[in-house]
Amino acid sequence: MQSIGRTMWAIPEGYIPSDSVSDAHDLVSHEAACFLNTGDRDADVRITLFFENRAPVGPYRVKVPAKRTLHLRFNDLTDPAPVPRDTSYASIIEASEPVIVQHTRLDSRQPAMALLSTIAYPAVPE
Repeated sequence: MQSIGRTMWAIPEGYIPSDSVSDAHDLVSHEAACFLNTGDRDADVRITLFFENRAPVGPYRVKVPAKRTLHLRFNDLTDPAPVPRDTSYASIIEASEPVIVQHTRLDSRQPAMALLSTIAYPAVPE
């Protein structure tokens, strides 16, 4: 199969609520980036976070194996620093190989939970 996707993506909207209706893993409020790598080579991915009133943080580094998916919760990112809760941020995702990125948020602060999911913006560096 041919490799599809882009090597740079932007998610201009990010926010992880600190509250959840449950401590169960599936019900904890979270942000996620879901990656699809259809190529024959592993993709080394770097994520940099941007904030309204502080310097960027990153890169966070993950690997998306060839011909695989990776569902990465931003809540689980800790190196170089944990992603802050209750704080707006944006992210730039750079990959060594073309990948597809989907952005998802589960907001479970109330029993009537909200799930948002959208394709990230495929950037073309100039």
